[in-house]
Amino acid sequence: MVEWITTDGLTEYDVAVTFMEARAAAIAAGEADECIWLVEHPPLYTAGTSAKPADLIDPDRFPVYDSKRGGQYTYHGPGQRVVYVMLDVGKRGHDVRRFVQQLEQWVILVLAHFNLTGHIRDGRVGVWVERDDKPLTISGAKAEDKIAAIGIRLRKWISFHGISINLDPDLSHFDGIVPCGITEHGVTSLIDLGLPVCMEDVDLALRRSFEQVFDSA
Repeated sequence: MVEWITTDGLTEYDVAVTFMEARAAAIAAGEADECIWLVEHPPLYTAGTSAKPADLIDPDRFPVYDSKRGGQYTYHGPGQRVVYVMLDVGKRGHDVRRFVQQLEQWVILVLAHFNLTGHIRDGRVGVWVERDDKPLTISGAKAEDKIAAIGIRLRKWISFHGISINLDPDLSHFDGIVPCGITEHGVTSLIDLGLPVCMEDVDLALRRSFEQVFDSA
């Protein structure tokens, strides 16, 4: 069984981390079901385990939290659906790489609900969309923007942290960091792409797509 929790309003980051760590421990101990937790945060930056200090461009703009998830700097804020994923990766094959690929595929299926094609790129964790409305890059390739970030941590083979999908965040808030350490590509959102999608639409798509990617373990 996977419990789904949706929290309205804005959840403080420290509160989220405390909840995830406690729930992951309870799952590992066999005392709680797996859990998908859907939240929004107030504006903040988080630094993953690979974050480079130089990528924090404006350290005084929003609170900055050291996070023990994988990855570099990322932004969370209103208009972004954060999906915290507390699942037993041990029961799901003990394969971290495959688990991250499943998270990416889950996002791609969610985007497909809105007739948007998401892409995976080698060396760039997360989900990207091609921008036919933007000039080609210097190399002659299509411009690409990131629409979803992924960063997880495992403890006793239980995952926590997870995914963030941009619905309608203030995209200028990403200017205070180099998102995920990548300078040659931008960041976008569903609304930025002309898709009038609300949070409830995305939540429904997340639920409908979940079992296409993850078995019930």
